[in-house]
Formats: sequence, structure tokens, C-alpha cells
Amino acid sequence: MLFKKVYTLIFVRTENQILLGLKKRGFGVNKWNGFGGKVEQNELIVDGAARELKEECCLDVKTSDLKNIAHLEFTFEGEPLLMDVRVFSTNIFEGTPAETEEMSPKWFNYEDIPFNDMWPDDRVWFPYMLKGKLIYGRFHYKGLDTILDYKIQELESMEAFYADKK
Repeated sequence: MLFKKVYTLIFVRTENQILLGLKKRGFGVNKWNGFGGKVEQNELIVDGAARELKEECCLDVKTSDLKNIAHLEFTFEGEPLLMDVRVFSTNIFEGTPAETEEMSPKWFNYEDIPFNDMWPDDRVWFPYMLKGKLIYGRFHYKGLDTILDYKIQELESMEAFYADKK
């Protein structure tokens, strides 16, 4: 039996760059990733995403400017947790990215994304995101560096995907 926990992940992007953060502590330490984390009790997922972005790199976003671009699920061999990750993207933000206790932000050109220092699944699904595709992805890991199995499905809309899950 899997225990499901909802997480958020936000990618701030421009026409040719993406903002990533180097995780300084905790789960995913020393990996480049988007910004995000656990959704708090009684918090809307999109509100959690905006809060995490502010906490991790000091940028402000309006929830209405966040576009839900992916739904990713992660399981780990021998672990009872299913990580249910809602992925958002935006190019509208206020402030300047700044280092926090959690993350050290840096802009990367799309052709220079540091995949060797990221989660292995990013190589699989990032190309969809960068082409503006909406996706559902499921990844099953052994440890933190080996993908045992995965599935990617392009979606027509996130709304239709969630309506089908009800």
C-alpha cells in the first residue's frame, strides 16, 4: 500500500533560459532542480507552489500566472511513498532570484541545462516541457539514481487529465 504525498515544482522560464536551484540540504541535496516542496494542510496546490518559490529563491508570482504543465508520480523500490508532483511553469514574476538556506538559484540557457547534476528523470521529461507539451509521467526508482521503469503520456489538457482521474 502506497502513502501519497502531494508536492509542487515550479520552473521560471524566459524565451531561452530556465531558472534552476542547487539544493543545499535535504532530499535532492547537490542536485539542480526547479523550486517547490510539500503542500501544507488546507493549502491549495497552486498556493503551495507560489509559497515555495518565494521561500526558496525570493521570487513572487501570482497564482493566476502559474501554468500547470505536468503531473509526475515517483515511487522508490521498497518505499511506501508515492510522490505526487504538480509541475508549474511561469515567465511572469517579480523580484530577483536570491540564495536561501535551501537553494542557490542560477539561470541556464536551454542548451546548457546541467542534466548530469539533476534527477535522472529530468532528461526524459524536460524535452516535453521545453517544447510546451503537457504531460503525465510516472517514474519508479531504485535508490536515488536509477530509474527502473517509467511512462510518459502527452496530454491534451491538464483539466481533462484531472477530470478523468475523478
